[in-house]
Amino acid sequence: MIKHFKTFALSAGLAATLLFGLVGHAQAAKTKEAAAAPAAVEAAPQASAAAVVAPIAAAPAAADPHAGEENPYGLKALWGQGDIVAKGTLLILVLMSMGSWYVLITKFFEQNKVARFAKQAQDNFWSASNVRQGTDALDEASPFRFIAEKGLEGASKHTGMLGAINFNDWVTMSIQRAINNVQSRMQDGLAVLATVGSTGPFVGLFGTVWGIYNALVKIGMSGQASIDKVAGPVGESLIMTAIGLAVAVPAVLGYNWLVRRNKSAMEDIHAFGSDLHSVLLANNK
Repeated sequence: MIKHFKTFALSAGLAATLLFGLVGHAQAAKTKEAAAAPAAVEAAPQASAAAVVAPIAAAPAAADPHAGEENPYGLKALWGQGDIVAKGTLLILVLMSMGSWYVLITKFFEQNKVARFAKQAQDNFWSASNVRQGTDALDEASPFRFIAEKGLEGASKHTGMLGAINFNDWVTMSIQRAINNVQSRMQDGLAVLATVGSTGPFVGLFGTVWGIYNALVKIGMSGQASIDKVAGPVGESLIMTAIGLAVAVPAVLGYNWLVRRNKSAMEDIHAFGSDLHSVLLANNK
């Protein structure tokens, strides 16, 4: 009997051990499922976020829809969106620039012609037998011929009441008047350059002030100082300032350059007049 009791106790222990093992396995499985559920819940938003981020990341690779659009604040916009004051200011600056460049180009060629006439007078006039032949050998448009003719005219008209004037003084006045006439003609147009150079920046500054005024008006009407309300007028202001400087700077530089070239040409003219005066006095003796 004791033997049967031991066998029964051993069988009961084995059964209990097996039962406890099955229960522990079941609890472990439930614990694993419970732990896996939050991970799945967390993974779902991450997958959704990845799905949303993927198109966003791919968006920059797409073509820019504004790539082909023109600059809304350029010169074209300045003319199209500007009022009558802005357009008038721009037209004034354009006319000032055209006038200054016209003077620069024409005076450059005119001074080159004077330089050629000076060389012609040096080569042909003084090698002639008398003043009349030397004058006829010069070009009709030459200022040196004009001075020589005025000198000859003064020497030939020293009669009547004019005869009471000393011949030296009379010839001197005749030649000097001719030289002053030539100098006045050579300075034609330089006043335009001086005016443009001195007033161009102020005309551009007026456009700047007017553009800022328009910006303030738009801010006041809209009630908000957003960039789209002020970018256009402020851009117009900056463009006007730049155009004013672009008009004035070439005019100032060109004025100084032409004045220096005029000075060199007038030195040759004064030297010719002085030599002509001496020749006329010598021929009168």
